[in-house]
Amino acid sequence: MKKTVENARAAVADIHSGATLMLGGFGLCGIPENSIAALIESGVNNLTCISNNAGVDEFGIGLMLKTRQVKKMISSYVGENAEFERQLLSGELEVELIPQGTLAERVRAGGAGIPAFFTPAGVGTEVAEGKEIREFNGKKYLLESWLKADFSIVKAWKGDTAGNLIFRGTARNFNPMMAAAGKITIAEVEHLVEEGELDPNDIHVPGIYVQRIFQGKNYEKRIEQRTISRPKSETAPATGAAAAVKGLDKNQIAMRIAKEVKDGYYVNLGIGIPTLVANYIPETMDVVLQSENGLLGIGPFPTEDKVDADLINAGKQTITMIPGSAIFSSAESFAMIRGEHVDLTILGAMEVSENGDIANWKIPGKMVKGMGGAMDLVASAKNIIVAMQHVSKDGKSKLLKECTLPITGLQCVKKIVTELAVLEVLPEGGFRLLERAPGISVEEIKAATEGKLLIEGEIPEMKF
Repeated sequence: MKKTVENARAAVADIHSGATLMLGGFGLCGIPENSIAALIESGVNNLTCISNNAGVDEFGIGLMLKTRQVKKMISSYVGENAEFERQLLSGELEVELIPQGTLAERVRAGGAGIPAFFTPAGVGTEVAEGKEIREFNGKKYLLESWLKADFSIVKAWKGDTAGNLIFRGTARNFNPMMAAAGKITIAEVEHLVEEGELDPNDIHVPGIYVQRIFQGKNYEKRIEQRTISRPKSETAPATGAAAAVKGLDKNQIAMRIAKEVKDGYYVNLGIGIPTLVANYIPETMDVVLQSENGLLGIGPFPTEDKVDADLINAGKQTITMIPGSAIFSSAESFAMIRGEHVDLTILGAMEVSENGDIANWKIPGKMVKGMGGAMDLVASAKNIIVAMQHVSKDGKSKLLKECTLPITGLQCVKKIVTELAVLEVLPEGGFRLLERAPGISVEEIKAATEGKLLIEGEIPEMKF
């Protein structure tokens, strides 16, 4: 049973135009770089690509979009790929956007021979259009179907000639599920060894799922964005142009939200301001951070040296994991989320309604970043805090009677921290004002809030 092939060109040689491909990776972490380059060289086109996202403009699947080899993308997150977003908005590319946990589970189901399943992610959103909805134990769920592919292309750290695979760090992400869901699975590895050289206890993907394997070369392991220093919170009065902006800066919003984190919590932080919250969790507090790409138990990072997750994934920065840490696939990550094992989720938002509905993934005709893991998080999290701007750049309220943008989740937000205030979403609807930012009056908060605002007694200023 010979599975080894000489190189990427030989591995993808029979991939035909019009094929459906699964490509592993999360962002630029764990992507099959050599195979993508070989596909571009082959000129194969009219492809349907199933991947969490599409890399960036100049790397990964983004290069295949640039050469117009992709007819359709089935993804969760557009991310940092401007060309992907442009083609989507212009109608040049057919795109099916799927909640990240649903994508992971649909792929896992395809490999496991499960044709359909129910999930709470997407109920009440455009994702639910045309799908069966059923209620279990008083909660609504959507029926979703499996995903399979003609070819799955994955990337691992180490593999043997029998096709057994081992991943490094969060490069596992979508790769294990995709390996099982392809009629033919191609694995490129950094280190290829003979059968018997890998400990069976260490195997992440058994060789039964892999038909071809080769040792790749010249891995660039690029990153999407790199932060080289931690921003300072400006608790002192602002000067110059910044003085004209009233209220908290983004670091102060994160600092205030950190006060909501309790000892012993498992916490998921969304992108943007929520990510900054990790910088302000006290070093003495026992908090475990959970990440959708398959990481549990890293951080918080109270030191001045910024830990860069992208560099860790690329093998260019190492850290000591805190006790109790674990690394796993994206399917396992969303099982934690869907199973309500995460105590607190902190997300950004473009709008929140007085009923606690949230919109944070799309502005029709203008901007589409994809829902990523947000729909899964808001459908199953025990407690959701939103970090957001109270008003838009043109002065319009973002705390509304009803959301005007496509919904991410219904009646899920519990608390909101903005540049002006801390507010609680009431079960019966409406925003209760809890605290105001230093120098911000209650009247200013009233004027900036379209939704029903409840004010009880003297409203204290936030304390840092």
